[in-house]
Amino acid sequence: MKGQTAVSHVKQRIDLLVGEHAQKLSERLQAHREQLFPPHARKSLRKFTSGEVAKLLGVKDAYLRKLSLDGKGPQPETGAGGRRLYTPQDILDLRHLLEKGAKAQGTYLPGRRGEDHLQVISVINFKGGSGKTTTAAHLAQKLALDGYRTLVIDLDPQASLSALHGYQPEFDLLDGGTLYDAIRYEDPVALKDVIQKTYFPNLDIVPGNLDLMEFEHETPRALVGGSGEMFFTRVGSKLAEVRDDYDVVVFDCPPQLGFLTMSALSAATAVLVTVHPQMLDVMSMCQFLLMTSNLLGVVSEAGGDMSYDWLRYVVTRYEPGDGPQNQMVSFMRAMFGEHVLNHPVLKSTAISDAGLTKQTLYEVERNQFTRATYDRAMESLNSVNEEIEGLIQAAWGR
Repeated sequence: MKGQTAVSHVKQRIDLLVGEHAQKLSERLQAHREQLFPPHARKSLRKFTSGEVAKLLGVKDAYLRKLSLDGKGPQPETGAGGRRLYTPQDILDLRHLLEKGAKAQGTYLPGRRGEDHLQVISVINFKGGSGKTTTAAHLAQKLALDGYRTLVIDLDPQASLSALHGYQPEFDLLDGGTLYDAIRYEDPVALKDVIQKTYFPNLDIVPGNLDLMEFEHETPRALVGGSGEMFFTRVGSKLAEVRDDYDVVVFDCPPQLGFLTMSALSAATAVLVTVHPQMLDVMSMCQFLLMTSNLLGVVSEAGGDMSYDWLRYVVTRYEPGDGPQNQMVSFMRAMFGEHVLNHPVLKSTAISDAGLTKQTLYEVERNQFTRATYDRAMESLNSVNEEIEGLIQAAWGR
């Protein structure tokens, strides 16, 4: 038409465009990480105040001061205003010191003893935004702070849990290093070869990346080809290699019910299902539970062990003032009874803001937030994690 300018439309190859965007984003994330954690882009954990340490250990602050004055145990650093500060390793050393003088075994080192079996907790849901990774990360870190020898395994190819612990997959795992290397069908490596130390003294990690998708692709071929060991036994077999080194293993499962998730469920002794209390999320969870039941029934018939110490639903991103959410939580409690944890994880700006710097609430300092906001979020997380610790202890007959 007269007065209009013809505009030519040039089509773009979507694979090249997406690849270009991924490269730009990856470079920007790497620059962001180096800015946050110079010079070698490795995270470290902050020091803890004597008040925080006393609460973790279940003793009085005055008792820690007396230990320090008597020259017993690690000596704290003195910070601004005379605050006594302890490193994470100091906290672990104090646990060992106090355990020696404790009247009851396991008072300060509550992990396995005797014939206690390894606790393997799979954190699952196949709907994004349910708080699965946030829940798994805070649980693993709290277990480590409370004296449990903990291994956390990132089974999600998106590797958010790995990033939270300082691993950027496309830079740090160029030559592999995920659970896939240990469970692949050809030339698997020992599990200890892919376990990494973290900046928490009692917490190790097996990071994840896109290599994990290879297991999803290779397993159907292995099933058709009649490959020896069944897929659902491979994870459990690898955990058996390091059974004596840990008290608890936490799996952050991918948000789909594939071979990786089913393998983690087969290796698990306990299952934690994260639920955001909204109708669409609960409807999605219903479909997830139906699929899980059907598929794991098949695994069970094929010889898989589907017995668990416990299964619990944890309500996440909960807003107490939201009427519909309260109705949904009441509905779930009426349906599932004791299988819903008593304590929910609150939706909190403290948790989300900590995530902006790839940290959990256990890593950031209280003075970075409004005191009430921080305390409310911390109380919520601690209550959930301590309730889970109670389930672990009960599974050990305590």
